[in-house]
Amino acid sequence: RWQKVLYERQPFPDNYVDQRFLEELRKNVHARRYRYRAVVFQSGAVVQQLCSVCVFVVTWWYMDAGMLSPQGLFGAALVTSLLGYVLFDAVDGGAGRRESGRTRWADLKSTLVFAAFTYGFSPVLKTLTESISTDTIYAMSALMLLGHLIFFDYGANAAIVSSTLSLNMAIFASVCLASRLPRSLHAFVMVTFAMQIFALWPMLQKKLKARTPRCYVGVTVLFALAALGGLATVSSVGAVLFASLLLAISCLCPYCLIRLQLLKDNIHGPWDEAEIKEDLSRFLM
Repeated sequence: RWQKVLYERQPFPDNYVDQRFLEELRKNVHARRYRYRAVVFQSGAVVQQLCSVCVFVVTWWYMDAGMLSPQGLFGAALVTSLLGYVLFDAVDGGAGRRESGRTRWADLKSTLVFAAFTYGFSPVLKTLTESISTDTIYAMSALMLLGHLIFFDYGANAAIVSSTLSLNMAIFASVCLASRLPRSLHAFVMVTFAMQIFALWPMLQKKLKARTPRCYVGVTVLFALAALGGLATVSSVGAVLFASLLLAISCLCPYCLIRLQLLKDNIHGPWDEAEIKEDLSRFLM
């Protein structure tokens, strides 16, 4: 009788298997079954980040066209930052702050240092890319914002995820675009706003998503409507295309994922690589 061993000589060819070989066949052992509502909920992170990029670009366009003053944007950003700061602590009752051990005085000092350095270097940021053509600046900014969306941490455990790289690419894009604004004050406000929407806003999103899912859904919908409203004032065609993109990501893509899950047919059996489940740490002493 044929045995599945290599250390004994048997009267069978090397590639011989008997009828019992497929008895250990298993299908979709580790396959996950998704629910449509859960997938739509998780897609909110992608929608929010797309809306963040849209709001940033629209805000820059308004400042470049002279329709938005830097003082008005700075005041609005300051008020929303204070509201978000209070909400960030109120969501979990300050438990996260107590665990981290960071005080409000430390947060205030970090904010003042960042604002002082950014304001001091704003003339440098304004003249940093004078020797580069405007078309190249726009192309670089578009590529950096696309890279920001690709490498952003949406909650997936993948090698491509890099929060640091994603934030750096977004700030680089903001510096490039800010250098095309009329004055140094515009550049300072634009970089500050970029830090708020690309660094601070995602932190509040994650806290709301973990603590208050219903509030997170409401904030996502309102933020998407605000982004669409702002884009509609610039380009109605762009607003329609952007709305179609958001609907495809939040509704169509989850439906396709659910349908494709039914076609998954991963097989597992004795031909898989051997897995050593025994604790071998004693041999490493």
